[in-house]
Amino acid sequence: MTTHEKLIALLEQHNAHYSLMEHEATGKCEAVAAIRGTDVGQGAKALVCHVKGNGVKQHVLAILPADRQADLGKVAAAVGGRRASLASPAEVDSLTGCVFGAIPPFSFHSDLKLVVDPLLFERYEEIAFNAGRLDKSVVLKTTDYRRICQAEVVNIIQ
Repeated sequence: MTTHEKLIALLEQHNAHYSLMEHEATGKCEAVAAIRGTDVGQGAKALVCHVKGNGVKQHVLAILPADRQADLGKVAAAVGGRRASLASPAEVDSLTGCVFGAIPPFSFHSDLKLVVDPLLFERYEEIAFNAGRLDKSVVLKTTDYRRICQAEVVNIIQ
């Protein structure tokens, strides 16, 4: 199954309230928000990070509002590491089955720990994200996302 298919199956399995839309292929936060008709801050930006230090070697899927920037030091600290960097395109593909910009805010890989900034849950009733493909998006009730993802919630924004 593709990441897109896994995502839709997960949402259906959990009776999530969501809509799926097709659009021009883009992974840029501002451009895709305009296409979706959503605020940029509703977007769930997904960053695959490689955390090291303190005996930790961990990949993290860091999720935050698309109008904010991640603090990689906070991402590292969230899993007990000392430093974090963005993963390479090969690592991203291996861990998510997606290209940059298409990664949904769910981990489907046992080696990819999901960490979500609490601000994503606080501002909007719905979040939006690319659905494992650059040409498809999901708009999902925020309460459903929080219920389904069961992520560690940690402040990771600057």
